[in-house]
Amino acid sequence: MTSTPVHVDRVTISAERLRKKIANGRDVVVLEVRRTPQTDDAAAQRIPGAHAVTVADFAGPETETSGTFPLPSAEQIQASIRHWGITADSIVVTYSPDNAAAAARAWWTLRWAGVPDVRYLDGGVEAWTAAGGALTDEPATEGASDFVVTTGALPTLDADTAAALARSGVLVDTRGAEGYAEAHIPGAGYLPGTANLTDDGHLADDETLRARYRELGVEADTEVGLYCVVGNAAALSVLALTKIGVPAHYYPGSLSEYRTDPTRPIATGLERG
Repeated sequence: MTSTPVHVDRVTISAERLRKKIANGRDVVVLEVRRTPQTDDAAAQRIPGAHAVTVADFAGPETETSGTFPLPSAEQIQASIRHWGITADSIVVTYSPDNAAAAARAWWTLRWAGVPDVRYLDGGVEAWTAAGGALTDEPATEGASDFVVTTGALPTLDADTAAALARSGVLVDTRGAEGYAEAHIPGAGYLPGTANLTDDGHLADDETLRARYRELGVEADTEVGLYCVVGNAAALSVLALTKIGVPAHYYPGSLSEYRTDPTRPIATGLERG
């Protein structure tokens, strides 16, 4: 399929640069992405102006064959984008206070929907506060926008194409060894999504990322795909590969979709199968 390349200098943003862009009056839309809704509003502290969202805001309704977090319809994601006030000129920044993969899922979905400039806040809210950024419990103001989405701007996989890519290219399961050994798509290797991060929550440097993926056979021109269980950890790995200039195919449904058909083959153990 045809997809729009992502400029590698527009994949992430540092807390310092984000503060400067906000201070300079740039059109910045910040999304705080949680795995589940914040239940204690009084304890909610986020970057000023950030919209509080969850992973479910970037997924369509689950069906018997869709997996847990299928792609949203164009109408659904467009309504959300307009509600958040995202325009074609906005710099959109995603971060998560509790799960880096959730912020990566939001980053990927917005880019897939054709939002031109979406960046992942490297280091998250901890980096923001370390850079002197304030936090607030004030809710964000509802935005207004007439943005029109164009879905399909990034490449995806389904069950069949993921299984085929495991043989023709490199398919990576982004869970740890235990989950991989229990069940994985035959032919897939594995590298946990957390391997993309340093101990302090930043993305690893480019050379470290290249070395880790090279061990799986991934080079700059390799056709590579990523999956996990519900698609979140895989999104973090897609983001990391994009950062180092490697286009990657993303399987949104991941194993939660793949295993809805009991006739699809499954491998076990630590061998690719």
